This record gives sequence, C-alpha cells and structure tokens, in this order.
Amino acid sequence: MTTRSPHLTLGLAVAAFAFVLDQLTKWVVIDVLSLPRKGQIEIMEIFNLTWAENCGISLSLLANCNDTTRWSLVALTSVVAGAVLVWMTRERAKGDVLALAMIFGGALGNIVDRVRYGYVADFADLHFGDFRPFLIFNVADACITIGVLLLVARALLLSDKDADRDTAAADTGAAKE
Repeated sequence: MTTRSPHLTLGLAVAAFAFVLDQLTKWVVIDVLSLPRKGQIEIMEIFNLTWAENCGISLSLLANCNDTTRWSLVALTSVVAGAVLVWMTRERAKGDVLALAMIFGGALGNIVDRVRYGYVADFADLHFGDFRPFLIFNVADACITIGVLLLVARALLLSDKDADRDTAAADTGAAKE
C-alpha cells in the first residue's frame, strides 16, 4: 500500500507558488509592459525582455503553430504533469518532493499558456554580448529546468544511505502526525 508523502502539502504550496509567479510575470510582461507590441525591452546590459512565442517544446522542437500541435502538446504535457503529481504524492524525500513541485508548477504554467494563447509566452533573454547561454525562457521553464537538475543531482550525488536517512526522517515525521 502506498502512503501519502509527508511533504505533499509543502510540495503543493511550492507548485502553487511557481505557477502563480509564472502567470504573474507573464501578465506583467504581456499586459502591463505590452512586450508583444514592443518586441524587446533592455533591462540591463546582460538581460532583455524579448518577446518569443514558442509553439513547440524545449528548444522549439515540434514548433508547428497549428491546432493539432497545440492540443497534442497540451495533452502530452498534462499527462507528464499528472505523472509528476502522482510521483510527488508518493515521494518520501523532501528534496525530491520540492524538485517535483517546481516541475509540476512550471508545467501547469506552460499548459495554461498553450490553452489560452496557443503558444508558450517566453520573454527572459539572458546574454553576454552575442553569447546566449540559454534560449529565451520564462519562469515556468526555469522552474522545470531547476527541478529536473535538482532531481538529477540528488540521484547522482546522494548515496543510498543519505536517501535512507531522508526516508526515515519522513517516516518519523509522518508517525508523529
């Protein structure tokens, strides 16, 4: 029998925060600053707000702006987000729950964009001269990337003993409730 994660409430709060922050920044960029009409606003020498409509997935793969692609990506992303949520409800390690929450919140933000606009609204443009270490992104993309990197780092860097300690601490906390 699978038990609920003792860190689920915290995870859902982090996911909600990531989602709200993503949608809030998009509202500011789209509606308050009118970035789609301006195209680009220089904020600092190394950071611009640059409008980009991403109809595809990461790296603009599958970037075909039609209804079939749009709704297929909504469905696919929803399935992935659902799987992440299920994993998050069962995960015992607090660090993994937080990483999964970032992924879940970011995925929800990008799903809302696809449903609402037909594309994901990207705007964050970090650059050093002509060198751009990242494609133009948004808060949801950053949350997803950071969450995945945290999961990979924890999987690669934590020993089984550390993972057992995390699980035991979670079980002890759950027993006190």
